[in-house]
Amino acid sequence: MNIGDRIKKARLQRGMTLIEVAEKLGKTEATIQRYESGNIKNLKNDTIEELANVFNVSPAHLMGWDTISKPNNIIALSPATVKIPVLGKIACGDPITAEENLTGYRYESPDSLPSGKLIYLQAKGDSMEPTIPNGSYVLIRQQPEVENGEIAAVLVNGDTEATLKRVKRQGDTVILMPDNPKHEPYVITADNPARIIGKAIRYTQDL
Repeated sequence: MNIGDRIKKARLQRGMTLIEVAEKLGKTEATIQRYESGNIKNLKNDTIEELANVFNVSPAHLMGWDTISKPNNIIALSPATVKIPVLGKIACGDPITAEENLTGYRYESPDSLPSGKLIYLQAKGDSMEPTIPNGSYVLIRQQPEVENGEIAAVLVNGDTEATLKRVKRQGDTVILMPDNPKHEPYVITADNPARIIGKAIRYTQDL
């Protein structure tokens, strides 16, 4: 098995498409196909390392070096990861139309994840800065309620738009508060209802 075969095998084992791998590496789908076909003379070490990170394996694994000799006194750890769907984008500023279509996946170690059904939504805008930067991926645990002061993904405007805000309760009034004082709060009323998608757990950013 050559390196192209190992790249393809690693991609298929993680349920990723050529386009998904290309997007993560900032390359074209044709380039990834060329890697998998073995139609490459010298694959740069940096590229091998980037591919290994995407597939959550070691560069040595992609090169086939770990199959040459392996100590018999080491217990192999499972490389299993959890595939979390990325659903559209969520506004950090003026609400935007929620895109409920799947746009890709992000891969996480199960040891670092909370319980419950999880999704990722990409932040857009600066209303939650500096807490949540524009463009970051926000991990959401789906739940119908959050505690006062917690950040939540919230559907508004008849469940047609989504926004990411801090939920504040003052008596019977619920206010969606931005962390950036340049933006106005969003007051929930009977004529302007809202529904919580889930609690924001953390965010990550791609370099």
